[in-house]
Order: sequence, then structure tokens, then C-alpha cells
Amino acid sequence: MNPGQDSRGNPGQDSRGAAIDLRSISKAYGSFKALDGVSLHIKAGEFMTLLGPSGSGKTTTLNVVAGFTEASSGALEVGGKSVVGVPAHKRNIGVVFQHYALFPHMTVSRNVAYPLALRGVAGAERERRVRQALDMVKMADFGHRFPSELSGGQQQRVALARAIVFDPPLLLMDEPLGALDKKLREWLQLEIKRIHRELGTTFVYVTHDQEEALVLSDRIAVFNRGRIEQIGTGRELYDEPATLFVGKFIGDSTVLRGAAAISGGETAIEIAGQKVATAKRLANGGSPVMLLRPEKLTLARRGADGDGRNRLTGRIGEAIYLGSGSKYEVDLADGSKAIVRSTLEADNFAIGDEVEVLFAGADVKLLADDDKADLTLT
Repeated sequence: MNPGQDSRGNPGQDSRGAAIDLRSISKAYGSFKALDGVSLHIKAGEFMTLLGPSGSGKTTTLNVVAGFTEASSGALEVGGKSVVGVPAHKRNIGVVFQHYALFPHMTVSRNVAYPLALRGVAGAERERRVRQALDMVKMADFGHRFPSELSGGQQQRVALARAIVFDPPLLLMDEPLGALDKKLREWLQLEIKRIHRELGTTFVYVTHDQEEALVLSDRIAVFNRGRIEQIGTGRELYDEPATLFVGKFIGDSTVLRGAAAISGGETAIEIAGQKVATAKRLANGGSPVMLLRPEKLTLARRGADGDGRNRLTGRIGEAIYLGSGSKYEVDLADGSKAIVRSTLEADNFAIGDEVEVLFAGADVKLLADDDKADLTLT
């Protein structure tokens, strides 16, 4: 167990990281609000990911914390002290960018030593810290090389070493793995997670990749249109989305819309003449939609026994073999799509097959039909 965490792996009281408090942070560019009253508490030693589509406000939030962007209004504290008006170079924060930002004329060792030189650390102590940082990112044998002699993944590890060499209480990372291939990105995700555990430093990580956020984070803040939609663990966001936007953005989902009827403790919607029911009510009223996760849906041939479950008829539009199972997109009668994942060898459906989609009412997530749920997938 990391000394900066408790017995459940959560950040503990003896963490070396700094807590961060953003209170009602807004940032306007003319009439456009890049941030609109963002409030967020990040615990000392926590790995917090800011997740959202392009233009949602996550990078602007990171830049406000770093001091690269000045907020139009609101309060910001790092380690219990206000940093409003404090320039970026005086905040003692490590930053890792997507495009490395290494000095091409310096060796790896000199790049990593640069923050120490700025802080007046010299001689044997500087060399010791550089070796320690390079060893942590598994680049100890590359100190004599220049950035041009390294792969993209190696350069990113050097950039990470440079960001942690001066032992900052807070490390900010802005899509640091976005330019790397899938296999390397997955390996570096685990390396970053390991380094976080070993350091006990507070990490704030920006990404638009939901899977990356789920792998890395203690908690995730989901951004949309300059606001935070929901904050929670990956499991909380996936299992209990607070809004339709979160439900659609975190993981695959099937969204069912139709004429709604509420009777007693049951909510039902009608889709192309077929009734779908759940023993749930929408807490705040409004027009409900039903959201279902792929693993909660079952495919069957037409006329199969549904064991009392809800059923919708459709036709296989896409069939994708994933190795560990198959993913199907089913074109439903109302023109919407159901996404189904199956690990059963018996489920061997082909494009064009007529099927029934079966699911239990208890597995339905009932959410308000919020027009903010349209995603910008750029």
C-alpha cells in the first residue's frame, strides 16, 4: 500500500500532494463562456481526471490551475493557499503536455535537470535527483541521448521525469498520451498509475478518452459546455449517470425515447407500438428516456421466450467480432439503435438477421431527456 493512501487505496492524510479547491471559476472570452461557475475539490494525493469532449472546458480548467490562463472570476486554492494572481512559474506545479516540449539541443539528463537549475539545485544533489527521476520512468540508461534520438513514448517519459524531478505537490497532465499508438498508450497509462502510487502527489489529468479516464482515475469530473455534469468514480459514472450526457459519454449505451406513461410506481414508454416498462420513477419529473448498458441486453431470435423481460424487435445492422466476444448494433423499429455486447459463443448473429432485444426493467436507467446530451465527438 502506498504510504499516501488508506487501506482502500484512497488518498490518505499523510499524502505528499496538495489539495485543490476551485470555487465558482468562470472564464469568458468576449460573450463566450469557456468556464461557467466550475467548482471542484480535489483531495491531496488524488488522481483526478477532467473528462469531456473538445471545447467542454477541461483544458481551460487545467490552464487556470497552472496559471497559464487567468480566470474571469472565482477563487482558487492550492494546498490551502490562494494562488489567484500568482504567476505560473511561482506555483511550484509540474506540467506535462501532449507534445513533450523538450529542449532539442539538450541531452535527456540536461532536460530533466533544467527545473532544478532554475531552483538553484546544483552539484551532486542535482545529479542524484535526475538519476532518481529517470529511474522512476525507466529511462536511466538514456541520459546521454538527445530528444531526436528517442521514440515518442520515450520522449513523453522524459517529459514526465522533468515534471516530477523537483518533487512538486501537484502534477498537471494535458492529454499527454494523445499522440501515441494504442499499445504504447495503454502501457504508459499503467506506468503513470504506478508513478502516482509511488509519489503520492496530486495528479490532475485531462483527456477526452473515456477508457483512459476509467483506467487511471480515483475520480472523474465530466465536463460539458463549460460546466461539470457529474463527479464520481468510474464505476459511479457508468452505473449511475446523473444526466443523459454522462450516460452517453461514459461507455456505450442504448437510449430509448417514446411516448411516456406513468402509473403508480411504474414508468413505461411506447416505441413503435411496443411497450417498455420499469418499476422506476423520474425523481424530478420531466420527459423521461431510458438508458441501457450493452452488457444488460440479450439478443434472441424472433419468437424466443423472453422470461417476462422487455422486448424490442429489430434487425442486426452491424456485427463486430472483438475476440473476447461480439458487439452488435441493432436497428430498432423506431429508427434508433441498440448496442449489445455478448460473450456467448452461441450468439453468432449476422448482418440482416431479425432479432429481439431482451432486457429487465430493473436494468433501465431512467433519466431526464436533456438536449445537452448531444455529443461533440471531435
